Amino acid sequence: MDYSSGDDSDISESEINEYKEKPYEDLRDGTYKVKVSGNLRCPFCAGKKKQDYKYKDLLQHASGVGKGSANRSAKQKANHLALAKYLEIDLANEAEPNLRPSLSQPPVKTPKEVELYVWPWMGIIVNIVADTKEKMVMLEKEYWLEKFSRYQPSDVQIFWSEQDLPGQAIVKFNSDWKGYLIATEFDRAFEVENHGKKHWSAQEANPGSDVYGWSARADDYQSEGPMGEYLRKEGKLKTIAEIQQEGNEDRNSVVEELANTIDLTNQNLDEWKYKYNEKTMTLSRMVEEKDKLHLAFLEETRKVQRHARDSVRRVLDEQEKLNYELEAKKRKLDSWSKELNKREVLTERERQKLDEEKKMAGTEPDF
Repeated sequence: MDYSSGDDSDISESEINEYKEKPYEDLRDGTYKVKVSGNLRCPFCAGKKKQDYKYKDLLQHASGVGKGSANRSAKQKANHLALAKYLEIDLANEAEPNLRPSLSQPPVKTPKEVELYVWPWMGIIVNIVADTKEKMVMLEKEYWLEKFSRYQPSDVQIFWSEQDLPGQAIVKFNSDWKGYLIATEFDRAFEVENHGKKHWSAQEANPGSDVYGWSARADDYQSEGPMGEYLRKEGKLKTIAEIQQEGNEDRNSVVEELANTIDLTNQNLDEWKYKYNEKTMTLSRMVEEKDKLHLAFLEETRKVQRHARDSVRRVLDEQEKLNYELEAKKRKLDSWSKELNKREVLTERERQKLDEEKKMAGTEPDF
């Protein structure tokens, strides 16, 4: 049963939140079944190829369709928002342990979770001291890319001026979690060698010729000078929790989009399957009709052949009969001709005999 069909007409986008309460109540009173034979299903997508879902997948599907699927009507979005609400409130016990809402107090965040970092991840290098011979080499970013190659930097920005010695540099890392791990390792390596940020702060008045380094944080971001300007231009201040949340939201958004794409693909597959079946049935009917026409043609051909043979046979029989009758009449005519010849001979003899009798009687024959 689907709320997108029936006696209800479609609704506008502004009515979604109001309308979702009706299917939510229907879900609660059992009019629509979500849990069937121990499996979770979407009651508003009946007939789709995928029927059974895990809790988190069904929740992502419901949220994804409800929050912005361009291929769904407002009513379908309201139905799926009601399903998401029902899952979160009434079927929360079906969630996997790591997804179930906790009733206890939220955990206390560690200092690292609330500390602000510059994102994308960047590292700070200070106290770049070089003599005249090394200066041109150390001003090239290739030198620093090679020096810190084990951290896989994506770029290096060098800050150097004759009036502001020694020089400084910013090492950029990837913006993903691998970049975070690398930036942390970069920070720890300087810290272990007593060349981290706190050591720089302690030795800034007399640092010597060693370089110092650390991961860029809020105070670097808000600092004066070209490095601070660069950090504010190229990055943002975020906590680890914020970055993680954004990553989860991006991942959920991708999952929702994929779920919508899969649903749309399934719809298209169903449509193509229907068209395929329709074409197959049409083709089957055409083949059947062709077979019938072929059989009718063969039957008609055999009928014509039989008729032709019968006609030829009748003609031959008629010709034979006519030949027989002609031969009989010919024999009869021959018989009549012979009989006539005989009679002519007898008539001639009779005439001669009569002439002789007349002569003997002394009279001339009168003709």
